[in-house]
Amino acid sequence: MTQKLNSLSVAQLSVMIQSGAVDPVEVAEATFDAIAAHADPAVFISLLRDRAMSEAGAASRRIRDGRSLGLLDGIPVAWKDLFDITGLATTAGSKVLAHTAPALDDADVVSHLKAAGMVAIGRVNMSEFAFSGLGINPHYGTPKNPRSTDVPRIPGGSSSGSGVAVAAGLVPVSIGTDTGGSVRIPAAFNGIVGYKATRGRYSMRGVFPLAQSLDALGPLCRTVQDAVWIDAAMRGLSAPSIGRGTLQGLTIVIPQNVVFDDVQSGVSDAFEAATARLAKAGVKIVRFAIPAFDEILDLTAKHGALVTAEAYALHQQRLAGPEAADMDPRVVTRTRLGAKITLVDYLKIITSRTRLIGEVAGLVDAGALIAFPTVAHVAPPMEPLKTDDELFVKTNMRTLRNTLLGNFLDWCGVSIPCGMGEAGMPVGFLLSALPARDEQLLSAALCAEAVIRGE
Repeated sequence: MTQKLNSLSVAQLSVMIQSGAVDPVEVAEATFDAIAAHADPAVFISLLRDRAMSEAGAASRRIRDGRSLGLLDGIPVAWKDLFDITGLATTAGSKVLAHTAPALDDADVVSHLKAAGMVAIGRVNMSEFAFSGLGINPHYGTPKNPRSTDVPRIPGGSSSGSGVAVAAGLVPVSIGTDTGGSVRIPAAFNGIVGYKATRGRYSMRGVFPLAQSLDALGPLCRTVQDAVWIDAAMRGLSAPSIGRGTLQGLTIVIPQNVVFDDVQSGVSDAFEAATARLAKAGVKIVRFAIPAFDEILDLTAKHGALVTAEAYALHQQRLAGPEAADMDPRVVTRTRLGAKITLVDYLKIITSRTRLIGEVAGLVDAGALIAFPTVAHVAPPMEPLKTDDELFVKTNMRTLRNTLLGNFLDWCGVSIPCGMGEAGMPVGFLLSALPARDEQLLSAALCAEAVIRGE
């Protein structure tokens, strides 16, 4: 029964809990048993057994008494180590924050999911300060990608533990953050669904930032249906309002520049096979270049990265003091690049960003979605990336390239598994929509998911 429970989606588990086939306390106990039995200790940074059993017990009593809070009552959830949890220091995957004052309150989204009846299991690992797309963490260890069958492979970051916890069957959902791809990349590498909402869709109170102009949140889970349910709860709604769309009349734009550069053949094949299935199902596929993509990369090369500028402003005092010696040297090096970004550079990036968002909105029809591979390659082997700094930087940039475009343009996006690439590793199909069109995106993704997966 434990293995069965841990392999279920949120929706499947909800049916069992609400029908009385399984008790929330039994689910919580099975979850902790699965975590204890899992061979990789680097997935979770901290567990919340006392809180979880209390919340599961409360859910059990409500459901027995006919007072269920709804679809998510009794469902386990894990949290990236950026969200405030009452009584715990928020460490952001870093040693230097381990002794900071415990949070006095839950982050708003933590409170919202608690109000929906969800059971907080613990906080999961991540790239230190969320500043890498690979998921390697020298302080708490690096979670191993559970989809690998040859050598240990990276989980993707920065929401590394979130992706692995779901893919390994430890929890049905984990909540991550996404500043340049940190939800969608681990979703793609681990073969699960990852939804990045439009920035500002959820409250950010109690969430440790990286770059506030780019930071967004979203769930990593097993299905788009799960993401829709979690999205509603994260906004404080008692039930989702997003309906299932239709593929007939849907237009998907496939950009012809940047996103397919240096793509692995297995990734390209899996993506194009999914595209062909969508076309056969009635989706209109159009292909053209989006000039803004090239300009975003040019802006970064000329003026620096927006995320780096804002991360440096956030960590400037820490980098100048003794704490820097206890940080990941790669995070220190990358963040210190922000010192070279002048105020003039920053303002040019911000001004250009506003213009480019408008230009793309004029180029892409408001009712259309945009699609391309979430990442141009599958999850690479872990060990070489731990020791080779040059390889790390090159791989990190390549890993983040496709997803960061959506963050810069304020898009929402959902990564859906679409097949296997090199070494039998999962490939992600990234569906995106223009800013604040999350309902349109999720509605279309609900009906497109099975086609994209090839089911």
